[in-house]
Amino acid sequence: MPKLILQNLYQKEVLVAPEQKILTAIGNAGIDWMHACGGKGRCTTCRIIVLAGIEGFGELTPPEIKYREQGRLKENERLTCQCTLQADALGRVPEGTKFPHQSYSD
Repeated sequence: MPKLILQNLYQKEVLVAPEQKILTAIGNAGIDWMHACGGKGRCTTCRIIVLAGIEGFGELTPPEIKYREQGRLKENERLTCQCTLQADALGRVPEGTKFPHQSYSD
């Protein structure tokens, strides 16, 4: 199973099952992750900054393409509610979507 390492969450490792959305895997690992629209791809609050392994995230989905075209999703960002993971990757929670009740590292 591919592994997502969350750098600024103390290197927490999240295993992502085949075809499983990354947001689901993060939740199953007991991690709170912002997702204002409920994982429908209608906002960008669930985005992740990908530091390494972006090629393992697969093809962009239509909502991700739309947000890229609008300038709301950078080249090194993906929506965790939209994508799956086929290979190990390293990511981090963006500053703007950190929860105040959660402890982060750098």
